[in-house]
Amino acid sequence: MLHLKILPFLFFLHTQLVKAFPAPSEQLEEKNIKTAEHYLQKFYHLPSNQFRSVRNATMFAEKLKEMQRFFGLPETGRPDAATMEMMEKPRCGVPDSGDFLLTPGNPKWTHTNLTYRIINHTPQLSRVAVKAAIEQAFQVWSVASPLTFTETLQGEADINIAFVSRDHGDNSPFDGPNGILAHAFQPGPGIGGDAHFDSEETWTQDYKNYNLFLVAAHEFGHSLGLSHSADPGALMYPNYAYREPSTYSLPQDDINGIQTIYGPSNNPIQPTGPSTPTACDPRLRFDAATTLRGEIYFFKDKYFWRRHPQLRTVDLNFISLFWPFLPNGLQAAYEDFDRDLVLLFKGRQYWALRGYDLQRGYPRDISNYGFPRSVQAIDAAVSYGGKTYFFINNQCWRYDNQRGSMDPGYPKSTASVFPGVNCRVDAVFLQDSFFLFFSGPRYFAFNLVNRRITRVARSNLWLNCS
Repeated sequence: MLHLKILPFLFFLHTQLVKAFPAPSEQLEEKNIKTAEHYLQKFYHLPSNQFRSVRNATMFAEKLKEMQRFFGLPETGRPDAATMEMMEKPRCGVPDSGDFLLTPGNPKWTHTNLTYRIINHTPQLSRVAVKAAIEQAFQVWSVASPLTFTETLQGEADINIAFVSRDHGDNSPFDGPNGILAHAFQPGPGIGGDAHFDSEETWTQDYKNYNLFLVAAHEFGHSLGLSHSADPGALMYPNYAYREPSTYSLPQDDINGIQTIYGPSNNPIQPTGPSTPTACDPRLRFDAATTLRGEIYFFKDKYFWRRHPQLRTVDLNFISLFWPFLPNGLQAAYEDFDRDLVLLFKGRQYWALRGYDLQRGYPRDISNYGFPRSVQAIDAAVSYGGKTYFFINNQCWRYDNQRGSMDPGYPKSTASVFPGVNCRVDAVFLQDSFFLFFSGPRYFAFNLVNRRITRVARSNLWLNCS
């Protein structure tokens, strides 16, 4: 039995050990604060302070809110989960605030016939592949502006392009694989306009790792005088996202930016590009929707919004960022809970995902479900109670998951199967005992127990629009 005099000593020892080894949550919070400090110092000009104080903590919170505002996150001023997830994404090394300038004001080239020189190459790609990627990246900007770009093999060039690593003498060291991919300098003499690519990254011509064309096109935007855009669909958005190079079209946000600096293109027909969908647009309609292991995904064009039940934010992402093998403009999707699969449809093809992984043997033809050749596309789909419901125009088809065939008597009119749903269905998913039907800018909550619509509201309420 312990002597009573020993107890105070053991209590003291316990408290000292607790202080020496903080709880995992405290350790994680301290790690997040250090990561956030480093990120804000690099991209939001947070001063580097050796000692923390109330004043420094206030400045940290304000800079964190500035970063959260830029990325459309809730301005909590804290390194919360959504903020840390954003900070971990691969990105450009140029700061997001507008004072990364080598010359005062808004620098631009005073001539439009610019030259560039490729100083060295990456061993991961052939010289021909590097040359082609760089040419294509400059072409993106020349189509939208009066600028022209000519390669020079020796002598001085306006824009020098180099693959370098770590500390390479420009006060902006790289950090090895992932993290910062590249950076470029605003127009000006000397290093002005130059673009540097981290030689420790894995550079590719496809969706694997980091596509050189996409990163180069972004960096050349800086070389021409553009800062980062807060539009997540813009080329000048700071975080990397894969898009198919062969069909790439400069987004309208970037066209507006380059033409603000240099004026319109010399082409008689001015180029136009895709615009990023806006969550709170009252006219917004979804292409498809599905659940995926507790989250809800809303698809639109080349994008999707991801709604997580534990997070307040609803992220907008490129489809290609998660699934580079999927096409844009998906038309229907549903979760098969029994098989832990998500099925996605476009035209007569469909793909199967387990989590984020494409299953082997896809895409397949929808004839596997028993659809005739007259059906060229599916508008929406949802699975419940061993049945999968497909919506095409104003009709509903019902598929028996166990038998692997369509139920007899189908298709039927959607309104006869789901009373009150008298419109074409754009998207649908299951939540609790409800089918959530989306048609145009509205959604209908259909109670599967009472077999009636219990709620009608705006679709973008699901994207936290008031």
